[in-house]
Amino acid sequence: MSITAIKGCNDILPADSGRWHHIEQSARRIFELFGFREIRVPVMEKTELFCRSIGDATDIVEKEMYTFTDKGENSVTLRPEGTAGVMRALIEHKLYAVDPISRLYYLGPMFRYERPQKGRYRQFHQIGAEITGTHDPLADAQVLTMLAAFFHEICLDEPSLQVNSLGCPDCRPAYRSALCSFLEGRLELLCDDCKRRYLTNPLRTLDCKVPGCGEATATAPTTLDHLCGACNNHFTDVQKYLELSGTPYSINPRMVRGLDYYTRTTFEMVTGLLGSQSAVAAGGRYDGLVEQLGGPSIPGIGFAVGLERVALLLGERDYSVVPDLFIATMGKGERAAAFQLMHGLIKKDFRVEMDYEGKSLKSQMRRADKLKARFSVVIGENEVTSGRAEFKRMADGTEMEAALTVEGICAVLSELS
Repeated sequence: MSITAIKGCNDILPADSGRWHHIEQSARRIFELFGFREIRVPVMEKTELFCRSIGDATDIVEKEMYTFTDKGENSVTLRPEGTAGVMRALIEHKLYAVDPISRLYYLGPMFRYERPQKGRYRQFHQIGAEITGTHDPLADAQVLTMLAAFFHEICLDEPSLQVNSLGCPDCRPAYRSALCSFLEGRLELLCDDCKRRYLTNPLRTLDCKVPGCGEATATAPTTLDHLCGACNNHFTDVQKYLELSGTPYSINPRMVRGLDYYTRTTFEMVTGLLGSQSAVAAGGRYDGLVEQLGGPSIPGIGFAVGLERVALLLGERDYSVVPDLFIATMGKGERAAAFQLMHGLIKKDFRVEMDYEGKSLKSQMRRADKLKARFSVVIGENEVTSGRAEFKRMADGTEMEAALTVEGICAVLSELS
């Protein structure tokens, strides 16, 4: 019996890894352009970290976390999201003392036990970014502008930015009370999960994907109608800065986030191309999280991008790396010369392939086609003796003779490119 991958944990095969590299490299380029630096945190953390940050009443903590007791009798959890671990590192290493305003980004796998479906898996991958140390709505706008710039960089203009404000601890209790009063008369219309959320986390009822719940809460009060003056001014300024940066957006007053730490600005990048899994990136402001985790009172805002969903949006676009040159040989005696040339060209940053098994010239050229090599050359006894060979551009068959030296081949590849 063969061993297969765990359900919901997928292999990223070579045919797909080029698309992933494109996403990750684009994120690094854009984020670093905006002044963010990479941080790498463990995939395992103490369970308490996620209970304190995400909230005991969330679906993630109640039903989805991979939690186990290790040999030291410690409760540890595979990270279900990235922000909590980054904030733990910020506090533990006192990064706020090095720079009062930290701009950090991360890439890596996350883990949640939920039903695998298109774009949603038990091991999934996220790219995230966080700014800490400022309440200024300008920081919110910069994060949102950077997120939009990332999607533009990977040539995905279809996801649209939606924003909302969840208010703050001063104004949210009044909204929660108004929402609970509204839901009280509609409990029989809600699904079982939303009936439970009504008692523990009523805002999450607005985010339920069950059609009946959407209809039942269609006329529910919104957070925007209950913002205090400070939160209203903050949200107005965020919109002003987005308009100054030329970042398109729309307001979605029903948007809520599934994590307890969010305050004020929340946002999603939404697409209609992935069915019910419409959000490909999401985030918000979390001004009380660092203090909640035992650190100083430091505000923050951040987001996470789902790599699997972005890869789905990119579809079958080919980002594979192809050889610059395929060297075919006519016989065993020429392979040493080909091998020497190949490694000389690799040192010059050219990608080169050759035959390792002494196959026929026809088979070698079929492999050059399969690899989508940009150029090819055939080296036989005459070519080795004369020190010259014909190089062919595979796309259109254009040929050019050049010396069989590293310098000569570099020259002809540059001229034919």
